[in-house]
Amino acid sequence: MHPHEQLLRRFYQAFQRRDYAGMAACYHPQATFEDAAFQLQGADIGKMWRMLCERGKDLRLAYNDLHADDHAGRATWDARYTFSQTGRKVHNHIRARFTFQDGLILTHHDEFSFWRWSRQALGPVGWLLGWSGFLQNKVRKSAAEGLAAYRPKLSQ
Repeated sequence: MHPHEQLLRRFYQAFQRRDYAGMAACYHPQATFEDAAFQLQGADIGKMWRMLCERGKDLRLAYNDLHADDHAGRATWDARYTFSQTGRKVHNHIRARFTFQDGLILTHHDEFSFWRWSRQALGPVGWLLGWSGFLQNKVRKSAAEGLAAYRPKLSQ
Protein backbone atom coordinates (compact mmCIF):
# COMPACT_ATOMS: atom_id res chain seq x y z
CA MET A 1 0.00 0.00 0.00
CA HIS A 2 1.30 3.44 -0.94
CA PRO A 3 2.31 5.63 2.05
CA HIS A 4 -0.19 8.32 1.00
CA GLU A 5 -2.95 5.73 0.96
CA GLN A 6 -1.89 4.73 4.49
CA LEU A 7 -2.07 8.42 5.45
CA LEU A 8 -5.63 8.68 4.15
CA ARG A 9 -6.64 5.52 6.00
CA ARG A 10 -5.14 6.96 9.19
CA PHE A 11 -7.07 10.21 8.59
CA TYR A 12 -10.45 8.52 8.07
CA GLN A 13 -9.92 6.07 10.93
CA ALA A 14 -9.20 9.04 13.21
CA PHE A 15 -12.36 10.68 11.85
CA GLN A 16 -14.39 7.57 12.69
CA ARG A 17 -13.12 7.85 16.28
CA ARG A 18 -13.74 11.63 16.26
CA ASP A 19 -10.01 12.02 17.00
CA TYR A 20 -9.61 15.57 15.68
CA ALA A 21 -5.98 15.77 16.84
CA GLY A 22 -5.15 12.64 14.84
CA MET A 23 -6.91 14.13 11.82
CA ALA A 24 -5.08 17.46 12.13
CA ALA A 25 -1.74 15.64 12.33
CA CYS A 26 -2.32 14.33 8.79
CA TYR A 27 -2.20 17.85 7.29
CA HIS A 28 0.81 19.81 6.09
CA PRO A 29 1.24 23.14 7.98
CA GLN A 30 0.41 25.01 4.75
CA ALA A 31 -2.56 22.81 3.83
CA THR A 32 -5.82 24.08 2.37
CA PHE A 33 -9.29 22.61 2.79
CA GLU A 34 -12.43 23.41 0.82
CA ASP A 35 -16.01 22.19 0.74
CA ALA A 36 -19.43 23.81 0.35
CA ALA A 37 -19.27 25.30 3.85
CA PHE A 38 -15.59 26.04 4.52
CA GLN A 39 -12.49 27.42 2.81
CA LEU A 40 -9.62 27.07 5.29
CA GLN A 41 -5.85 27.09 5.55
CA GLY A 42 -3.30 25.73 8.00
CA ALA A 43 -4.27 25.32 11.63
CA ASP A 44 -7.87 26.40 10.96
CA ILE A 45 -8.44 23.02 9.30
CA GLY A 46 -7.73 21.18 12.55
CA LYS A 47 -9.94 23.65 14.44
CA MET A 48 -12.80 22.92 12.04
CA TRP A 49 -12.44 19.15 12.54
CA ARG A 50 -12.34 19.67 16.32
CA MET A 51 -15.54 21.70 16.23
CA LEU A 52 -17.32 19.19 13.98
CA CYS A 53 -16.14 16.16 15.96
CA GLU A 54 -17.10 17.68 19.31
CA ARG A 55 -20.52 18.82 18.07
CA GLY A 56 -21.22 15.60 16.15
CA LYS A 57 -22.26 13.48 19.11
CA ASP A 58 -24.04 10.94 16.89
CA LEU A 59 -21.63 11.16 13.93
CA ARG A 60 -21.11 7.89 12.07
CA LEU A 61 -18.65 7.74 9.20
CA ALA A 62 -17.82 5.13 6.56
CA TYR A 63 -15.19 5.48 3.85
CA ASN A 64 -14.25 3.50 0.76
CA ASP A 65 -12.69 3.77 -2.71
CA LEU A 66 -9.51 5.09 -1.14
CA HIS A 67 -6.65 5.49 -3.63
CA ALA A 68 -3.42 7.49 -3.56
CA ASP A 69 -0.11 7.74 -5.36
CA ASP A 70 2.92 10.03 -5.14
CA HIS A 71 0.95 13.13 -6.10
CA ALA A 72 -2.80 12.77 -5.53
CA GLY A 73 -5.44 10.78 -3.74
CA ARG A 74 -9.17 10.32 -3.58
CA ALA A 75 -11.78 8.76 -1.35
CA THR A 76 -15.51 8.44 -1.04
CA TRP A 77 -17.08 8.78 2.37
CA ASP A 78 -20.50 8.94 3.98
CA ALA A 79 -21.36 10.89 7.10
CA ARG A 80 -24.55 10.36 9.09
CA TYR A 81 -25.29 12.86 11.84
CA THR A 82 -27.83 15.25 13.31
CA PHE A 83 -27.42 18.80 12.01
CA SER A 84 -27.04 20.81 15.22
CA GLN A 85 -28.81 23.98 14.03
CA THR A 86 -32.07 22.22 13.10
CA GLY A 87 -31.95 18.82 14.81
CA ARG A 88 -32.57 17.16 11.43
CA LYS A 89 -30.89 13.88 10.41
CA VAL A 90 -28.39 14.07 7.53
CA HIS A 91 -26.76 11.43 5.34
CA ASN A 92 -24.09 13.16 3.28
CA HIS A 93 -22.21 11.35 0.49
CA ILE A 94 -18.85 13.02 -0.20
CA ARG A 95 -16.16 12.65 -2.85
CA ALA A 96 -12.76 13.80 -1.60
CA ARG A 97 -9.65 14.77 -3.57
CA PHE A 98 -6.21 15.26 -2.07
CA THR A 99 -2.68 16.30 -2.97
CA PHE A 100 0.36 15.65 -0.79
CA GLN A 101 3.62 17.24 0.24
CA ASP A 102 6.27 15.91 2.63
CA GLY A 103 4.12 12.85 3.36
CA LEU A 104 1.15 14.94 4.53
CA ILE A 105 -2.09 16.26 3.02
CA LEU A 106 -1.46 19.56 1.24
CA THR A 107 -4.87 20.09 -0.39
CA HIS A 108 -8.18 18.52 0.56
CA HIS A 109 -11.33 19.23 -1.44
CA ASP A 110 -14.66 17.62 -0.49
CA GLU A 111 -17.53 17.68 -2.98
CA PHE A 112 -21.15 16.77 -2.36
CA SER A 113 -24.61 17.70 -3.58
CA PHE A 114 -25.37 20.88 -1.69
CA TRP A 115 -29.03 20.70 -2.69
CA ARG A 116 -29.33 17.13 -1.32
CA TRP A 117 -27.55 18.14 1.89
CA SER A 118 -29.64 21.31 2.35
CA ARG A 119 -32.94 19.42 1.87
CA GLN A 120 -31.93 17.10 4.71
CA ALA A 121 -30.28 19.63 7.02
CA LEU A 122 -32.60 22.59 6.49
CA GLY A 123 -35.89 21.00 5.46
CA PRO A 124 -38.31 23.02 3.28
CA VAL A 125 -35.96 26.02 3.03
CA GLY A 126 -33.21 23.75 1.71
CA TRP A 127 -35.61 22.09 -0.70
CA LEU A 128 -36.70 25.47 -2.10
CA LEU A 129 -33.37 27.32 -2.09
CA GLY A 130 -30.68 24.62 -1.91
CA TRP A 131 -29.82 25.07 -5.57
CA SER A 132 -29.18 28.81 -5.15
CA GLY A 133 -25.89 30.61 -4.65
CA PHE A 134 -27.71 32.74 -2.07
CA LEU A 135 -28.22 29.80 0.30
CA GLN A 136 -24.72 28.43 -0.31
CA ASN A 137 -23.22 31.83 0.56
CA LYS A 138 -25.40 32.04 3.66
CA VAL A 139 -24.25 28.59 4.80
CA ARG A 140 -20.58 29.52 4.18
CA LYS A 141 -20.99 32.72 6.19
CA SER A 142 -22.74 30.87 9.01
CA ALA A 143 -20.04 28.16 9.06
CA ALA A 144 -17.26 30.78 9.19
CA GLU A 145 -19.04 32.62 12.00
CA GLY A 146 -19.58 29.35 13.86
CA LEU A 147 -15.90 28.47 13.64
CA ALA A 148 -14.87 31.99 14.71
CA ALA A 149 -17.20 31.80 17.71
CA TYR A 150 -15.86 28.35 18.56
CA ARG A 151 -12.23 29.46 18.63
CA PRO A 152 -12.26 30.86 22.17
CA LYS A 153 -13.43 27.47 23.45
CA LEU A 154 -10.44 25.82 21.75
CA SER A 155 -7.94 27.47 24.10
CA GLN A 156 -9.65 26.03 27.19
